[in-house]
Amino acid sequence: MARQTKPAAEEAVAADIIDLSHDGRGVSEVSGRRIFVPGALPSERVLLRTRKRRRRHLDAELVEIIEPAINRVEPPCPYFGICGGCALQHLEYQAQVEFKTGVVAEALARIGEVEPETFEPAITGAQLHYRRRARLGVKYVEGKGRVLVGFRERAAPYLTNMMACQILVPPMDRLPEALSETLAESPLRNRIPQAEIAVGDDTGAIVLRVLDPPGPKDIESFVALGESLDADIYLQTGGPDTVVPIGSPPRQLAYSLEQHGIRIEFEPGDFIQINAEINQAMVSAAIESAGLVATDKVLDLYCGLGNFSLPIAKHVSEVLGVEGAAPLVARAVANANRNEIANARFVTADLAKAEWPFFRESWDVVFLDPARAGAEAAVAAIPMMQPRRIVYVSCHPGTLARDAGELVNRHGYRLKTVRALDMFPNTHHVEAIAVFDREE
Repeated sequence: MARQTKPAAEEAVAADIIDLSHDGRGVSEVSGRRIFVPGALPSERVLLRTRKRRRRHLDAELVEIIEPAINRVEPPCPYFGICGGCALQHLEYQAQVEFKTGVVAEALARIGEVEPETFEPAITGAQLHYRRRARLGVKYVEGKGRVLVGFRERAAPYLTNMMACQILVPPMDRLPEALSETLAESPLRNRIPQAEIAVGDDTGAIVLRVLDPPGPKDIESFVALGESLDADIYLQTGGPDTVVPIGSPPRQLAYSLEQHGIRIEFEPGDFIQINAEINQAMVSAAIESAGLVATDKVLDLYCGLGNFSLPIAKHVSEVLGVEGAAPLVARAVANANRNEIANARFVTADLAKAEWPFFRESWDVVFLDPARAGAEAAVAAIPMMQPRRIVYVSCHPGTLARDAGELVNRHGYRLKTVRALDMFPNTHHVEAIAVFDREE
C-alpha cells in the first residue's frame, strides 16, 4: 500500500495589505482573490502563506512584515497573536477608534442605505484592565503539565497557555495563573471546564463550573483562591439556577452610576455591560441625547437590570422597562425600590414578538438596547408608538444598520447622530449610540 504524505506547504508570497476586515484582519488581493491575514495592517507589505482555501476567499498566516505601517505598535500583551481575546493590540489606539467608527459608517451606508447628519466623537476609555465580566475556559493539558485557564487561541480550538490577562480588571487579571495553581494537584483538575467572573465596584465573584462535587480540601483551596483575588466563590453544577456560593456568605455585587446617584445590584450570572467606565459615559450620553423633559413617557426596551431605566426615571414622569428574562426584571424592580424610584415599572416580555400592549401605546421617547440580533419587532411597532425620538444603543453594526434603514426609509425618521462606543478596546467589537427624530 502506497504511503500517504502530507501536501506540501504553500510557499510564502509577498503582498500589499489594502484594508482591514470588519473583524480586524488585514485584507490583500492576489491573483484576483481576497486574502485575509490576521496581524497585518493596511499600507503594509508582507509575506503571507495561505492556510485555508475557501469558496470566496483565502485565509492566510502572516510570515513576515516587509514594510510596517506607521501606526503599528508593539502589543502590550505577550500572548497577543496566539490568544483570540484581542485582535488589534498591534494597531495604535486612535487608529483603532477610527477603524471602528468606519465599520459603523460602512454598515449604515451598505446595509441600511442611511447616513447620519452628524458623527459625534467616539466614547473611549482605558485600553487595558477594563473587563469586569468574562468567561474563561479551563482544561488540564497533560502535555503541558498544567491546567490552562484563559481564552481560546486565535487560529485553533485550544486554550491559550497564559499566566495573566491584561484586559481583565485587577485583581482578576491574575486569575489564569492563580486558578491553574489551585487545581494543579486537585482531583477536579479534569472536571472544571469553565470559570466565569463578575466584578462590582467593591467586590468580585468567580463561578466555577464543576462536573463532580468538590471534597473538603478543594472547598478550602477554592475559598483561599477567592480571598487572594478579593472575590466570593460560587459553584455551578448545571444551569444558571444551580449557582451556589461556598464559604462565608457572599457579599452583594453592585455598581454605581455616579452621575445619576444610582446603585444597581446584580448576581454573578446577570448580564451587565463589561466595561464600567464606558458604561458610565454611555448612559450619560444616551440620556443627554434623548432630550428628555419632565412630562415625558419613556419606553425602555431590553432594559435588563435597569441600567438606563433607573437614571431616566429621574428626568421624566414615567418609565416602562421591558426585558425578556424574568430574573432580571425582578432585580430591576428591587433596584428601583432600593433607589427610591417610584415612577419606573418593569415587565417581562419576549421582544422578538410584536403583540404586546405597550407597542400600541403612545410614547414620547423610546430607548432600545438589544442584543446582537437587533430590534426587528420593536422597530416594526414604531409607527404605532410614534415617539418623537428614538435612542438606539447597539452592539452589532449590521443589525443597527438594518434597523436604521427601516426607521429612516420606511417609518419616516431621520438619523440625527451616531456615536461609536469602544466598549471592548483592542478587539474588533464596536458599539454605537444612534439617535433618530421623527420627521414632522
